[in-house]
Amino acid sequence: MDELVTDSDRNHGTQPLDELMTRWGLTNHDLVSISTEQLTHKQVQKARTGRQLTLKLMQKVCRALNVAIWVRLSAAQKEDYFEYMHKHLFTYAKGYDPHWQDPNLNL
Repeated sequence: MDELVTDSDRNHGTQPLDELMTRWGLTNHDLVSISTEQLTHKQVQKARTGRQLTLKLMQKVCRALNVAIWVRLSAAQKEDYFEYMHKHLFTYAKGYDPHWQDPNLNL
């Protein structure tokens, strides 16, 4: 018999993505406007607040975040930039490590 999936199973609370966007000074609109993959404001907001996303949508948000950060960096900073993966942005992603330290803190 299939288990019943409740709303509380799909809500994971504020995600690391939210803190990263705040630290980099990015808004939901920044990600939506830079994405070439038809990312919506609603999808970014769901990603930040912890509504469970599909792997494809997590990756789409991740790509938009990396591009939005990349265009703000100087040539020297681009040399040292560590590209985020979805496992760094979402606590429910496979491979998530709660003890991971952001190598971009010095940027």
